[in-house]
Amino acid sequence: MSNLRNSVRLMGFLGNDPEVKTIGEKKKVANISIATNDSYKNDKGEKVEETQWHNLVLWDRLAGLAENYLRKGSEISVEGKLTSRSYTDKEGVKRYVTEILVSDLQMLGKKP
Repeated sequence: MSNLRNSVRLMGFLGNDPEVKTIGEKKKVANISIATNDSYKNDKGEKVEETQWHNLVLWDRLAGLAENYLRKGSEISVEGKLTSRSYTDKEGVKRYVTEILVSDLQMLGKKP
């Protein structure tokens, strides 16, 4: 049950083509973002739709799959863990990023 402490599952659509980089000779990393949609009724009974964007990081084999098979609009399901990091931008401002480190990827639907 300890693996439930930091576990994320999402299903959504890619907002852009994957950004894939090669680090060193063999290591690949892919960055993608997916949109998830949710809807509810407000106090007036009107349907409200919300879209949330999630930043995903895929390494090695999963990065290769993303590079070869995923494109903007692809529907995927992922499982992974939530991670946070910070960096200092060119203007010297400290920025914070929350990402999902993907451990499992499933391609859904038709090719876009």
